[in-house]
Amino acid sequence: MSSQTGTDLAAAPSHGSAMELRFAKDTSLTEVMRLRVQSLQRSGQKRQDGERLLLPHEAVYRLDFSNQKLTFVHWSVSLIGHGRVTITGISQLWTPDLTHLMTRQLLEPVGTFWRNAGDPEDTPLKCLEADIQEFGERIAEMAKVRKVMYFLLAFKEGAEADKVSISMEFNQA
Repeated sequence: MSSQTGTDLAAAPSHGSAMELRFAKDTSLTEVMRLRVQSLQRSGQKRQDGERLLLPHEAVYRLDFSNQKLTFVHWSVSLIGHGRVTITGISQLWTPDLTHLMTRQLLEPVGTFWRNAGDPEDTPLKCLEADIQEFGERIAEMAKVRKVMYFLLAFKEGAEADKVSISMEFNQA
């Protein structure tokens, strides 16, 4: 396996008990979303007004919160090679078997991490630090009322799901 260089972006000094949560692919939800796209294509129907369909380079991931009193500390992202990974949070407790994902349910800002094709493998990942800081804080806020949160991860410009690892560290109150 080639080297993987990640980005650890700290938000605040650690106080209290730290907890790392790793983004886990939700294969069944990803499949349900892909089936929705296929169904629309086969029947020749259009998506509902405002509906957000899964693109081929996207997958659904989740974070499970065992503790809901969290303070965001930092992101840990590693990428083997080059590419771009965009993480979009879903604000609603979305259930694709009952409702379609709507664009109004997507959180802003998104988290984007990347390494350009010409960059050496040991180059740290780039990101928009203010956006990922705000995004991490929003996730911690949502954790106060959720036990699980869903995300759309988009893999572009050479990034592949099996070459990316993403986790977040929180302090527990």
